Amino acid sequence: MTGHPEVSFDTDPGRYRHIRLEVDGEIARIVLKVDESGGIVPGYDLKLNSYDLGVDIELHDAVQRLRFEHPQVRAVVITGGLDKVFCAGANIRMLAQSSHAWKVNFCKFTNETRNAIEDATAHSGQTYLAAINGTAAGGGYEIALACDRIILIDDGSTAVSLPEVPLLGVLPGTGGLTRLTDKRGVRKDVADVFATRSEGVRGQRAVEWKLVDEAVPRSKFEETVRRRAAEAAARSRRPATATPIPLPPLRPDGYVYSTVKAELDDHTVTITVYGPEKGNGAQAGGGLSGPDGGEVGGPGLAGGDLGAGGHGLGGGDGAGDDGVAEGGSGRAVGEDHWFLRMTRELDDLILRLRTNELERGTWVIRTEGDIDAVLAYDITTDEWPYGEMKHYFKRTLKRLDVTSRSLIALIDPGSCFAGPLLELALACDRQYMLDDPEKPSAIQLTRANFGDYPMGNGLSRLASRFHAEPDQVVKLEQEAGRRIDAAEALELGLVTFAPDDIDWDDEVRLALEERAALSPDALTGMEANHRFAGPETMETKIFGRLAAWQNWIFTRPNASSPEGALRRYGTGQRPAYDRTRV
Repeated sequence: MTGHPEVSFDTDPGRYRHIRLEVDGEIARIVLKVDESGGIVPGYDLKLNSYDLGVDIELHDAVQRLRFEHPQVRAVVITGGLDKVFCAGANIRMLAQSSHAWKVNFCKFTNETRNAIEDATAHSGQTYLAAINGTAAGGGYEIALACDRIILIDDGSTAVSLPEVPLLGVLPGTGGLTRLTDKRGVRKDVADVFATRSEGVRGQRAVEWKLVDEAVPRSKFEETVRRRAAEAAARSRRPATATPIPLPPLRPDGYVYSTVKAELDDHTVTITVYGPEKGNGAQAGGGLSGPDGGEVGGPGLAGGDLGAGGHGLGGGDGAGDDGVAEGGSGRAVGEDHWFLRMTRELDDLILRLRTNELERGTWVIRTEGDIDAVLAYDITTDEWPYGEMKHYFKRTLKRLDVTSRSLIALIDPGSCFAGPLLELALACDRQYMLDDPEKPSAIQLTRANFGDYPMGNGLSRLASRFHAEPDQVVKLEQEAGRRIDAAEALELGLVTFAPDDIDWDDEVRLALEERAALSPDALTGMEANHRFAGPETMETKIFGRLAAWQNWIFTRPNASSPEGALRRYGTGQRPAYDRTRV
């Protein structure tokens, strides 16, 4: 599959073909019942609950909706909807016919969805449990590995397995090898045996090897799953009562959204994020950073000018134009809240560009708007629903971090790179800031830039940027809450270059032309290495070490040639391996 129709990541439960989302009070169930004929592209059948990108788009959507639209849900059970089948993993025929780029983007997105499951357990009070009711092979078992608890039916035949190495000549593509050792604590020699045993492991041995948490007879399986889900729900600190936040369709016009747009050139995409309207207030309730870096407002109070006028917040108990409740609660947020809407639109744009615009290798990141208006949405509380909004933006920034594109930020007059939006610039490989005293550009640090939106390595982008200079991060904390111009930003190390108005156009043009002339493969590897300074985590291992090896293996003849294991699987012919170790 060298080409493919344009992929949309927009869906909702009313359009699901492959999963069923069931909500019963504090417990939700995601039931995998994949439509065999529902592949996102033609050429294969999704047998035995195997999945492709279309299935995972639905799973991603369900995980996201549970966090916002179902605040009462405290535990989520993932199980299979077919008899004696949990999930057979990524569809092998799909992988065999796919281009390298499709395979890589597919695995990256599925990894991000598994990480979102773990993030919901860790930060949203929605604990995920896997109820393995039948065969769980490859990516199917990897879905279970992303859950906090794995319950295996012990019926004498159901096994968990990672058969990719012995059967397909590739690696488990969504973190399986890393989660075995780093998350579940499986000893490396045991993991070696398990990952080369195509038939997998059943029953109590799976428990002894730490592959699952418990193996339960069929007669007690459903009862045990319900009990474990109830126990998980009882431990949750998620608010008992909260107003759901609907996630309606985004409906962009091409790549133009209400808060974000992308303009395409031959080799470049220019992404512009628009800040909120000036004077359009955010939520009350003491959870916002003010323009001076401190918090504005208390319960039912607005900060400065942002509380005035029809778009702001007053001290009453009505709602502003953003659907934000004021007054006594100061806690209800509608779907049109700028920060949530911007995050959803940026996330969708990144996914669509990454999948559909492969030859545009440089993304230029810009912002337009008023810094004070952006700072009014700089959330500093983790209370519902603001904590969910922060975690969503964190995940979107992480998606940008692992995107194989050159990222260049342009900061000029009218930009609003402040607080959370400054994270976009810090995520870039370079930052250019126009130094024009007559039309000054400015950025602003807030507490958000010092840990609210950590990278996959667990560090803030500033801590990663100054990994060898931790004192500089401490110094920058003292600079939060005020405007920083181009010359000072350059001196502080917050930008790469600060050309004057005479050189600006030429320097930016040359930078983009030089980038377009370099090898895309070399740039991808270089950028991935530079972006994640500091400690290695399970997440960076999955996206760096494991994904890099998998992507290399995908190009090797032992997997992908006509005689390779991936192409010959199911034909009755044995693969012909080149036995040279490299």
